[in-house]
Amino acid sequence: MPKITYVDHDGTQRVVDAKIGSTVMESAIEHGVPGIVAECGGACACATCHVHVASEWKEKVGGPESMEEDMLDFAFDVRPTSRLSCQIRVTEALDGLVVHTPERQG
Repeated sequence: MPKITYVDHDGTQRVVDAKIGSTVMESAIEHGVPGIVAECGGACACATCHVHVASEWKEKVGGPESMEEDMLDFAFDVRPTSRLSCQIRVTEALDGLVVHTPERQG
């Protein structure tokens, strides 16, 4: 199982095993990671699963599609590495992924 590291705004790190085919958001919810609210349940209809992808992972994760970009307009502290974690599908290639949660969700 790929490992994903979630880093809180205060620097606390949580490493979880993520199921292939799930999303970064689903893995966070399954493991009780704070900072990922996921009000819409992964439907890309809110911005409460917003994360900042660590810069060294940005290219491998890829950028948001247009619907996700629209939702990011409602997120707090949007950066060039911002993504909605519900839109990042877990694959073996993402083993070791690091994402940072903002201080609050939008």
